Amino acid sequence: MNHTGTKLETGDALKSRQTRVDLLHTYRSPLIVFFLLSLFAFPTKATAQATNQVVVVNSNQDGAIQPDEALTLREAIEIVNGQLSIEQLSEAERAQVEPSQANTPSRIEFNLPPEQTTIRLQEMLPSLESPGLVVDGTTQPGYDATGSATAEIAIPIPVVAITPAPDQQILRGLTIVGDRITVRGLSVYGFKELREATLSTPPANIFIAHRSPPPNISRQRPPNDNAPFSPDDTPPRGVVIEDNWLGIPPDESMPEQPSAFGVSVFNAEGTTIRRNRISNHEGSGIITSVQANNLLVTENIIVGNGIAGMPDAIRLEGVINDSQITGNLICGNDGSGVYLFKPEGSTQIRDNQITFNGRRLRRAAVYLMGDNHQVTGNQIRNQSGPGVVIAAYPKSDGNVIEANRFAGLEGLSIDLNTQQNVEPIHFQRGDGPNPLRNSPNRRKETGNSAINAPEFLSSEFYVLNFQVELLGKADPGSIVELYRVSENTEISHGPLSEPIATVTTDAAGEFRASLNNLQPGDTVSAIATHPQYGTSEPALNALVQSPTATVTPNSDAPTPVTPQCTTRPAPPAPPQAQTPEEPPIPITLRVPRIIHFALDQATISPASAAVLDQIADVLRTYPFLTLEIEGHTDPRATNAYNQELGNRRALAARNYLLNQGIAPERMTIRSFGETQRRTTGAEILDYARDRRAEFIFQDTRGLEIIFEEQETDLQPESRGGTR
Repeated sequence: MNHTGTKLETGDALKSRQTRVDLLHTYRSPLIVFFLLSLFAFPTKATAQATNQVVVVNSNQDGAIQPDEALTLREAIEIVNGQLSIEQLSEAERAQVEPSQANTPSRIEFNLPPEQTTIRLQEMLPSLESPGLVVDGTTQPGYDATGSATAEIAIPIPVVAITPAPDQQILRGLTIVGDRITVRGLSVYGFKELREATLSTPPANIFIAHRSPPPNISRQRPPNDNAPFSPDDTPPRGVVIEDNWLGIPPDESMPEQPSAFGVSVFNAEGTTIRRNRISNHEGSGIITSVQANNLLVTENIIVGNGIAGMPDAIRLEGVINDSQITGNLICGNDGSGVYLFKPEGSTQIRDNQITFNGRRLRRAAVYLMGDNHQVTGNQIRNQSGPGVVIAAYPKSDGNVIEANRFAGLEGLSIDLNTQQNVEPIHFQRGDGPNPLRNSPNRRKETGNSAINAPEFLSSEFYVLNFQVELLGKADPGSIVELYRVSENTEISHGPLSEPIATVTTDAAGEFRASLNNLQPGDTVSAIATHPQYGTSEPALNALVQSPTATVTPNSDAPTPVTPQCTTRPAPPAPPQAQTPEEPPIPITLRVPRIIHFALDQATISPASAAVLDQIADVLRTYPFLTLEIEGHTDPRATNAYNQELGNRRALAARNYLLNQGIAPERMTIRSFGETQRRTTGAEILDYARDRRAEFIFQDTRGLEIIFEEQETDLQPESRGGTR
């Protein structure tokens, strides 16, 4: 007996279709239309009262639900949802189902045949609805809970994978609408859907939202202005996503079709996302939308996301009261490590490793909009942008940035934006040191109410009797955190390398600190935190001097660091006798440094692919090499168009190298558009030479690189070609 559902359109279905049309006419806002239409993407079958079951998936097939010799994941979900009864199963399928123990929620376990552990879906799976359900990939034979592919955070290698069939584009992998559902120990990748206009919920490997029916639209005000649902539309509570690989197949290869987003918390309460590897997404690894109160994101490895769209590793929007981002490794993503976009509520960002981000867009490591966020105890290093930026528009106040360590930044450790600076670069990268607040209006137009950076009373302080007394002033009522500065950079305000002391200002705003942990040549800076306004930008650096001799700063130029997000677990190497290091013998390499593009195109040609293969071989051989990829155009078309075209060309080259296994943290991109032509001519060949991506190799320790000019992939347009 086939138990696929009927496809006849009933009166209720016709009424539902008319409801869609009515809603579209009533709510013309694109965001609201997007939300309302999305709700009809959920399965709407009537759900019978379900008995809690333990269901074992023993087939990796997908398709029509029918009684046969094995049980599929689709059938398992229908069973625990109460939409497929035991009586409708074959005898062989019934053997894979047994009742749960008393008061125990349902479980979906796996016993797939060896070499058949990838489930390739033909269409979107039903939503997970059964309260307390556990979908447990760790039950698959061969799963090793003690193993890990990464040394930084131990996350076991999954065996069971869920991905679209090769000829399918599917919106979501797993959709969660029930309370206290746990998804554990799976690899989920490749889920997105391309449409001319997006009329459904965001694509994601795992999507969490309330179930249909549509929300009560008679309410006067939704929880935030972007989505018309009311408290009657109960979000799922207590969902747990743990020990999964999202965007990554079990063999760690780059998927042929990257996923859109990793985890989309569209509407939920108390979601926990812990110990997952989240990589290779075109958009963010984790994104919230309408509501994500009490969200906990902890101990995840979030690497190499934002490769084609929304670039930030973690992007928080909507209502995010009492959320926490703690103990994560956030590395090699294309935008910010954490980006808060007009949130309602506050979050804590603490004890994370945030490094080598901004590879495509040179954004801040952490970008804050909103009030009363806390950024504490983080390591923020090697960013293609500033450390923490606080927005001025919308006005953002009371944000506390304390006890972090910064290094290798392109910008300030902490940057408070002002409303006069409204170019995209200011919203992404900050606007540099602010002048002293000289009017009450600056409170209104600068992030954190323009709290002033501390001022040292001198640019130099002296060591006397093994102590240094630092004197300065800051806003009255603020706490001043003093830092050692360990880098000699062009930025004279930090970086805030190491917190060394905390003092409190007096009623006049003056502070003093006697320290015995500073040496002549040390450089110091400071920040101030006011209980009402939040934390300031860094102070202008001061130098610790000897009373008997003039010293120069101890800090050195930043040491070259090999960009590497994760390493393999390995037993400790046996101790070896120290032998003097001999200077390396220079190695001479011949490397092409340019590829070319066709007119108005950003597609890698076969000839250019051969050049990129050579570059990939060099990068694999010398893992300390890093690469900046510059996109260029010929001078035709507008500056803005050419800037975007140059960016697409650099991105195409970078993405090709990503597919060759080159780590994202080793590559940054930049567009110069038409501003750096190769020639000054106006002939077809001149323009063809302008249309290029150039490769700038960095950190070439011990290497002598001879860059080869090549034109084997030159693509002149036909005579008379125009844009």
